[in-house]
Amino acid sequence: MIARANGLSASHPLRAAICLLAGAAALRLAPVAALRADEGQITAVSARTSNDYVRVRLADGAYQTETYTFGNGGRLAGPVRDDTIDKLNFEDVAKTIVEPLAKRKYVPQTDHDPNKTNFLIMVYWGTTTGTEDTSGSAPYENLQSSQKSSLRAPPPPPPSMGSHGGPSGGGGVAAAILPSQSDGMTRELATVAALEEQRELADMRNAQLLGYDSEFAQTGRTEISTFKLRRDDLMSEIEQNRYFVVLMAYDFQALWKQKRHRLVWVTRMSVRERGGDFARILPSMVAYSSQFFGQDTNGLVRRPLPEGRVDIGEPKSLGVVPEK
Repeated sequence: MIARANGLSASHPLRAAICLLAGAAALRLAPVAALRADEGQITAVSARTSNDYVRVRLADGAYQTETYTFGNGGRLAGPVRDDTIDKLNFEDVAKTIVEPLAKRKYVPQTDHDPNKTNFLIMVYWGTTTGTEDTSGSAPYENLQSSQKSSLRAPPPPPPSMGSHGGPSGGGGVAAAILPSQSDGMTRELATVAALEEQRELADMRNAQLLGYDSEFAQTGRTEISTFKLRRDDLMSEIEQNRYFVVLMAYDFQALWKQKRHRLVWVTRMSVRERGGDFARILPSMVAYSSQFFGQDTNGLVRRPLPEGRVDIGEPKSLGVVPEK
């Protein structure tokens, strides 16, 4: 069984299946308009399947067709306003996925018959909130300032004389400065330690969401320089804000008849948000990642987005079927 991604779950998958059963067919019939993908972007893809899922091949070697209906998993909003993704809705994202799915022999159920539907494909998309700017926050800067000031030697005590003509004791100015500096650094260290813990948790959540977690597990087993360099590269990507799409295919019949959530396959795809345009990148990202729909990548695959043109459809209503 595939573990469910952190933050991604079908809270009402059966209701979504009922409401959206007619939608994929409408999306497939949408007219198309050409868009060029951004160049120079690296896409990361992680795909897994359940142990008992095997696609059937026909006599000619092609995969046997399997049917699906879409479910709206929802969007994860990014940390800043981004019109290239904020203005897109579920229909905009889903219609871009229909043709790549069809090329892998996953086709929308057209006759509204739930008994003939193989999968409920939940669609999640959005922008992660990376942690790369954390080290520039006020607590980190305060700690750095405290560390710098603690390295400076305290000024000498004033030349006041005691009753016997020698310098007065008691530590003078040095005694007054060092404890306060120490207390300040302790507070700043505690604050930074808490922030570091939050940062690590955020990185872990993003790694699980985007499919980087398996790679971290492999590269973290050794300190060999090549593995360390790869781990550093992966961490650098995780700590950036990233556009993502996650497809989670549930067994529709198990859901429909037994109310059981059986996740059959999942594909996670993402690209860097900085300097990108989600609406332009999405078609190429999905087209490239589609080769792994219903497959297992055995880890993370990172490749430049292919250049060229991808046709996507105009927005069109999915329609609603009354819930039974």
